[in-house]
This record gives sequence, structure tokens and C-alpha cells, in this order.
Amino acid sequence: MSNSFIRLQHALPHHAVSRLAGKFAKSEKPWIKDRLIRRFIAAYDVDMSEAARPVETYASFNDFFTRELKPGARPFADADTHVLSPADGAISQIGRIEKGRVFQAKGREFTATQLLGGDPALAEHYNGGSFATIYLSPKDYHRVHMPAAGELLGTIYVPGDLFSVNQVTAENVDDLFARNERLACMFDGPHGSFASVMVGAMIVAGIETVWGGREHAHAPRVRSATFAEGEHRFAAGDEMGRFFLGSTVVLLFEPGRVEWDAALSAGDSVKMGEALGRWVQPKAGA
Repeated sequence: MSNSFIRLQHALPHHAVSRLAGKFAKSEKPWIKDRLIRRFIAAYDVDMSEAARPVETYASFNDFFTRELKPGARPFADADTHVLSPADGAISQIGRIEKGRVFQAKGREFTATQLLGGDPALAEHYNGGSFATIYLSPKDYHRVHMPAAGELLGTIYVPGDLFSVNQVTAENVDDLFARNERLACMFDGPHGSFASVMVGAMIVAGIETVWGGREHAHAPRVRSATFAEGEHRFAAGDEMGRFFLGSTVVLLFEPGRVEWDAALSAGDSVKMGEALGRWVQPKAGA
């Protein structure tokens, strides 16, 4: 079954399928969006009791998919001492970046350089550091939040494939998260610099950030942006972006900054705002 699923993904025109899905997802025609939303809720057992709005108020499937939660639905751990989960989902992998390489699954790895669009100098900041990969399933809350306080330094959009990012694909496709289309966001905060990489997937119709809006997807080349000092500052837990039908977040931290919770391992479910680990070094100025 898994081999057939992987072969099908290789054969499909990823971007054409995603563009088609995107047209339906953004439709505001009631007979399209209402049917999609209600069938999706039933198929994936979506918990709408946490949603801030009732199901009939969503303007499109995209509006529903990126739904906000009720205030207080996700309490935050103490961000002065802990790294927060950036999203609801499951831990795909969590660990150390050894010799510049990030573990994917079953002996498969990719490099931090690949993930960050081919910039070895940038990737070197994280060599020997820590990483966590969080997979967002279809039923999950799909807004992405800050794992720590930080100031946005720059972004790198990297074009690529749009393979599914579930565990079966992670175990069978080389360099999956460094192969798919993605947006790497670099921050500097009280506990050092870190990267939050939003990875697209099959039928993902877009990635959006709170500072730049909808990212122009399926572009032909790497696209970088830098930001002025103080232009975009965030507290831990602040929303930074959202996925339209996807996907995965990969966090990278510098060496000696983070000690992951030993009780966490691949496959464990996490909620946005929960503690993933502790800061090793004290907060700057403390």
C-alpha cells in the first residue's frame, strides 16, 4: 500500500493538483464551500467546540481551514523557561542537528543547508543545535505560532515539490522537507537565533504570514527578504502564519540553547503552546 501511495505521488503533477484544489478551497459559492466544510468535519472528526465561530459563518473552505480558536483554548507554558510548540500536530522527529544533518525517518536525513535554500553560512548557525519537526494533520488547527519571542530578520521562499508530508511519505521519500516548497523564517530573540520553516505539501494551496500576507506560491526561483531592525517583533505564542491545506513546521535552534523534553518522541501529539523543552541558557538580561 505504502509503495503504491509513493509511486502515485511521484506520478502526479503536484502543482497542477494543488492549484485545482485551491480553486475549490477559496470558492465562496454556498453549494461548494458548505458541502466541502461539512464533509471535511465528518471525515476527519474535527472538534468544532474549540472554534471561535460556528460552521455556517465561514466564507470559504479556506476560511474554515484556517479557523481561529476560542480565547483560552490553548494555554501557554512559561516561555521564559520553555520552548513552545508552534502548532497543533504530531512530532515527526525531534533531536539534534548532527554534522549539519536533520533526521527525517528510518535512516533518511536532509541537511540544514538544503532546508534553508542552499545557504551554508546561515545553516552553520544551527550545526550541533536542536530541531523539532511538527506534522499538522488535516483535522488540526492550522495557524502557526511563535515558539519563542523573537524579531524577524528575514525570510527565504524555496520552490520545490509538493509531496504529502505524512509519516509514510517521510519514511519513503529522500530529503522530503528539504524538497517540498517552503518558507523559512529567521528570528533573533532573548535565547539566540532560531528558524521556523513552514513546509508545503500535496494540495496545499498556500502559505500566509501575518507580516506579508499570502506567499506567492509555485514560484520558479528562491526568493529572499530582509527586514529592518524593530520592524516585526513577536512575543512567544503570537501567531506568525497559517497553512491553507497543510502541512509541517520545522524548528531549528542554535547549539547549547534547548534541551528537549525527554518524554517526547516521534508520533507524540502536541498542542500549540505546550512545552517542547527547556531553555538551557538563561534569558538575556536575567
